[in-house]
Amino acid sequence: MAQRRILIVDDESYIVSILSLKFRKLGDQVLTACDGEEGFIAACKELPDLIISDFQMPGMTGLQMATRLHHSQATAHIPVILLTDRAHRLEPGQLQQTSIRHVLDKPFSVREIIARAQELTATTAPAGRK
Repeated sequence: MAQRRILIVDDESYIVSILSLKFRKLGDQVLTACDGEEGFIAACKELPDLIISDFQMPGMTGLQMATRLHHSQATAHIPVILLTDRAHRLEPGQLQQTSIRHVLDKPFSVREIIARAQELTATTAPAGRK
């Protein structure tokens, strides 16, 4: 299996650490960002195969980032898994103009995130990676 490039965007460093460790153990290349703006810039520059993002972050939210990615021709194809606190409910209409493919509640199951990541990246082989 080709190495996937996964971007993890969250302002909580322990979540970034846990997910980074798990995906690296699977052989994936992991990129990280601490907020939506940094995540958007990293996604545009690195073109990851998948983005896992928190919803609520300072500045640009994960929802805003996914919307901007969806409206950019270069990044519209990148699927996003959005992690959200149960207190933050998203309406189906909010997701239509985004790249969000799954919304998972915090606290989350790492196994579920891995399963969703495999599902979303199984049909798209990573572009030429070094």
